[in-house]
Formats: sequence, C-alpha cells, structure tokens
Amino acid sequence: MNLAFSRPTLGVLAAIAVTTTMDASGLTQFSALPLLPLMLLLWAWERCSRREMGFGWGNAQGYGLAVLYPLAVLSLATLAAAIGGAIDTSDADWRKAGLNMAIGAVMGSLMTFLTEEGFFRGWLLASLGRAGLSGTRALVWSSVAFSLWHVSWVTIPATGANLPAAQVLVYLINVVVIGSIWGMLRLLSGSVLVASVSHAVWNAIAYELFAFGTKTGALGIEQTAVYGPEVGVVGLALNLAFAALLWRWWRRRRNDIG
Repeated sequence: MNLAFSRPTLGVLAAIAVTTTMDASGLTQFSALPLLPLMLLLWAWERCSRREMGFGWGNAQGYGLAVLYPLAVLSLATLAAAIGGAIDTSDADWRKAGLNMAIGAVMGSLMTFLTEEGFFRGWLLASLGRAGLSGTRALVWSSVAFSLWHVSWVTIPATGANLPAAQVLVYLINVVVIGSIWGMLRLLSGSVLVASVSHAVWNAIAYELFAFGTKTGALGIEQTAVYGPEVGVVGLALNLAFAALLWRWWRRRRNDIG
C-alpha cells in the first residue's frame, strides 16, 4: 500500500474498529469520543498545518449556508409530512422541544467539532489531500468513510437504534450525501467549525422533531420510512437536491478562483 494512502486508510479503519467495539459493548453514547484522541494522534503523525485541517473561524457566508441547509431541508420535510397528513402534535411539548433544540445546537457545535467533524472533515480531508486526491475525490471518499463509520450504529442491536432493515440502506446513502454537504461547507469556508455548526443544528432539529427509526419526535410522524430526514425517501430526495445545488455553486466558485 502506498504510504500516502496508508495513513487515511489506517486512520479510518481504526476509527471504525473502535466505534464498532464500543457500539457492540453498549457504549454508543460515548462511541464518538475516541475520534478526538485519534484525530490528534493522526494530526501529529502527518504534521498537517492548521489551514489544511480547516481549523479556522470561516466566514459569514459559510455560517449562513451552514444554518440554511438544515433549516431548508427540515422545513420542506415537515411541509411534505403536513401535506401528507402525517403530523400529529397533540402530545408535543414545544417549550421543552425548543429548549432541547437550542441546547443541542450550541453544545453540539463543540462536540461535533471535537469528534466527527474534526476527524472526517478535518484530518481525513487533509490526509486525502496530502495523498494526492483532488478536492472532489477527497470529498467523495471522506463522505463514504463517514457513512461506513455509522454502519455499526444501525446494524448492532446493542445501540438501541432499532432501524428496520429496509431503512438501513436509505440511511447509509443519506449519510454519504449529508457528509458531502458538510464537506463542501468545510471546503467552501475553509473551516471545520462551519461544518460543525451545520452538523449540530441538523442533529438538534432533526432528532427533536422527527426522532430516529421507528420512534416519533415532537411532530408525531410515524411514517419515518417516507418522511424521515435521514431514514426516509423524502429526506433523501431533499438532501440530494440541496447537495446538487451546493455542488454546482462549489464548482462554479472553484472555476472562478482558478
């Protein structure tokens, strides 16, 4: 194996192995935490610069897109569910839901920066770039790796995700698409923090309103295989549409700069 490609490959395999072991042991709540020391170790090994890692503040446009993405896609998913008569908010506690979403967005930005975003959109993108991959190819492979890292969560019973088999494939494809969106946000802005904010806002709203798998969130939607933003076909279609639009803009920006 070429030494340049061995580093990102070994790093991803180590991340998957550690997380899978923790998921199988019932430690899913903490299974993302090892990504922090692993990222720091690999960063030191490759001696990437902070700029390569995306450890900067980014720009206002980047943060605008970071928030626009989850708000746009999740609003449209909610609208689709409303049109389909799938919403039942009779048991919703909106004060609690709002508080949970606010806390999740703020605290989640730091947590995803230190774990998933720091590893996949920080170190891995930097490592793939050093291995000679173009921005597009690095974006694709980092997003595939991001999806593979999630496999254990939706396939091991001990995690409690309880995702029906029919939705596993939809979810894993969706994770590739969502990961590519966060990857493009990181490359457009030059900042992993921008991607982390988008990741946190997505998680905070999506899991509070829609929950996951067969569970129901504040919107009371039971047809998650249809309307779920991560496990449903509507969510997949909306994420693909946003990814395509962002891709066209990213390519145009790159051509303009070039």
